[in-house]
Amino acid sequence: MRQEAFIYPFEKLDVWRMAVDFAEKILELLENIPPNKHLRLISQILYVAEGSLYETITMIEIFRRRKIFDESTCLVLRNLSEDIDRKLNGLRNSLAGRHV
Repeated sequence: MRQEAFIYPFEKLDVWRMAVDFAEKILELLENIPPNKHLRLISQILYVAEGSLYETITMIEIFRRRKIFDESTCLVLRNLSEDIDRKLNGLRNSLAGRHV
């Protein structure tokens, strides 16, 4: 009999799932950049995407300005990031309300 995998509480959060989807889209775009091209930018975006949505948005803007990502791709990513930001703020506000 196969046992189901344990699901951590954070894995049930919409904002976590949205962040994972966002990271996948970033990785998909990064895979299309030629090897050794903009290696520092790629390393930085992979690092900050994990820890800071705002830093990731900044890097997306830099990639847009350097014509690495096109306008429509950046708009999609920006819209996704806005949704994630709203969910994170809602989650933070909800948690802060519980501790008051």
